Amino acid sequence: MTTAYLSRDALARYLDRSRITGAVATPREANLRNVQGFLDGDQHQHMGVERTREWDFDSVFGLMRDRVGINDDPSYVSGQDSISAQLCVARLDEYAEIFSRAVQGRKRLLFATGHPSGLAPVYARLARVARASGARVIRFDEALPFEDGDVRQIEDVVMVEQYGGLRHTHFPEPMRLVLEHLQEQGRQAPDLVIADHGMAGWAGSRAGLPTIAMGDCNDPGIFVAEAQGQVEVVVPLDDNVAPHLYDPLVDYIISRAGLAGQERP
Repeated sequence: MTTAYLSRDALARYLDRSRITGAVATPREANLRNVQGFLDGDQHQHMGVERTREWDFDSVFGLMRDRVGINDDPSYVSGQDSISAQLCVARLDEYAEIFSRAVQGRKRLLFATGHPSGLAPVYARLARVARASGARVIRFDEALPFEDGDVRQIEDVVMVEQYGGLRHTHFPEPMRLVLEHLQEQGRQAPDLVIADHGMAGWAGSRAGLPTIAMGDCNDPGIFVAEAQGQVEVVVPLDDNVAPHLYDPLVDYIISRAGLAGQERP
């Protein structure tokens, strides 16, 4: 496990080298297509986000340029796109501050991901640190039926299972099912949701819960939720690199949150 905490500048350089930011793997075509898909209400791209003001292609494109760092040339329609390391680190600072307040206040936290192959270990580490520091990490034992699989928790992280594997999903319904399940059990809602994709979108936009998120350059819906004040902060990054590459980023969050030394093996 990484123990050396990088400075802001060193982390930015690392993020570009590892392609978590910089010239990321996501093609420009997908980014532009998903902007239009969000506007059209595509079930994979709306991410549970309720629009509270008018958005058109230019305004969503401008949002992704300013908050993510995609190529700012509208005529650039094919090839590789980008994410700004500086924007990523700035949002990580905000993310860490909100996470720190919740953990040190011993709040109820719920972790969830639609990207199990990349981000599940990130949230699992944060959950371990949160619990070791006295926060209440929400757990439930049941598997909640969803489509051809179920919604379940693995290492404190809500994910979707299908055919014996973990499924990538943009859908918001898994978060709705979890929150309804907690309510049916007479349990209190989370004080903070730490998630991504539609699970963050539903928690922040529809359920009105304080939410912090991570989002890729092809996930405009969650950045719209942030712009509308429905999600506290969204960290722009490639959300599906090899999990170990996120270790310095998680170290940075833990350090900035003042929780270094709280992690248990």
